[in-house]
Amino acid sequence: MPVEFLGIAATNDGSETGPRSGAAFDKEYTLRLARAHEDHGWDRVLFAYGSGSPDPAPAAAYIAARLDRLRLLLAHRPNVSYPTYAAKTFATLDQISDGRLTVHFITGGNDHEQRREGDTLSKDERYARTREYIRIVKKIWTTQEPFDHEGEHYRFHDFVSDVFPVQQPRPGVSFGGSSPAAYAAGGAEADVYCLWGEPLERTAEQIAAVRAAAAAAGRSDVPRIQVAFRPIIAPTEELAWEKAHRTVDAIRARKERGEATNVRHHPRGVPEAASPQNVGSKRLISIAEAGERYDRALWTPTAAATGGAGNSNALVGTPETVAQALLDYYDLGVDILSARGYDLLGDAIDFGRHVIPIVREEVAKRDAERAARGPQTLAAVR
Repeated sequence: MPVEFLGIAATNDGSETGPRSGAAFDKEYTLRLARAHEDHGWDRVLFAYGSGSPDPAPAAAYIAARLDRLRLLLAHRPNVSYPTYAAKTFATLDQISDGRLTVHFITGGNDHEQRREGDTLSKDERYARTREYIRIVKKIWTTQEPFDHEGEHYRFHDFVSDVFPVQQPRPGVSFGGSSPAAYAAGGAEADVYCLWGEPLERTAEQIAAVRAAAAAAGRSDVPRIQVAFRPIIAPTEELAWEKAHRTVDAIRARKERGEATNVRHHPRGVPEAASPQNVGSKRLISIAEAGERYDRALWTPTAAATGGAGNSNALVGTPETVAQALLDYYDLGVDILSARGYDLLGDAIDFGRHVIPIVREEVAKRDAERAARGPQTLAAVR
């Protein structure tokens, strides 16, 4: 199966290693970064969500209207709008982009961050709400007749949308998380299940959990698997490791100066190193405490330095080393590879030039060899 690459559609040039140079929504930089992804072999970019960050939906529409091929992954939290409204927003964006939209639904793993926008539900309640929300959105996308809904979290009557997606039967649904509740919700509803980069053995365990949840939900198919990393590449191994240590030093220096290295989720007055609530971050911290290096190129100090904040484990090495590490994950059943550097623009260009072509070529070889051995061989591996 062809591999896909997901980058980041940041609206400014800030990262964990340095503050942004301008406004939170820098229109020129947003377009420049997206165009760099389109021009260098990436398939899609993520428009992330934070309580105080620029709204990702109009940012995505801005990019969709200016670029022709790059696909869009729009992050959305169910607590910020009613599903009837959201479904129309997504359908309109799919129309603007000529069918290039996937929606990533975020349940929310931090109570403080959720309460910033008035969400006081417990974690279990949030997962129940997300499942109901996704089902409603899917129905709105695919239903031409008015319908009523009486659920635990949403109630409405005689609703039908007048705008429908270009994609048929509907745009894709993306979901992530590392808890049993997340596996259950995403296994039941997601077309793409997203994981943060962990050692190969642990990633295989999570993939198995997602597939088991899909089977338990009565699905005959399984979600595609996406895994996210922070690649640190250089022409030689020595230079790559020097770059990696400079990166961690920069993150730590910002923390020592009292600068938040994870602006979108950093609660005011709460130390960034405080124990995270979400299972995914706890897993990253536990992995980092157990060791710095895993498998071919996985390096955990970047995750440790940020307190397990989001996508934060690195892959370090030459383009060839990092490409081979990514192929190890592909061989596990991962076919969407998410990558984001610390110099967002420069790293997107370098990764696109030097890593993506290697991975695509090797995936084509692997798939050709498996196909030659027969369809049952390919199905067993993927």
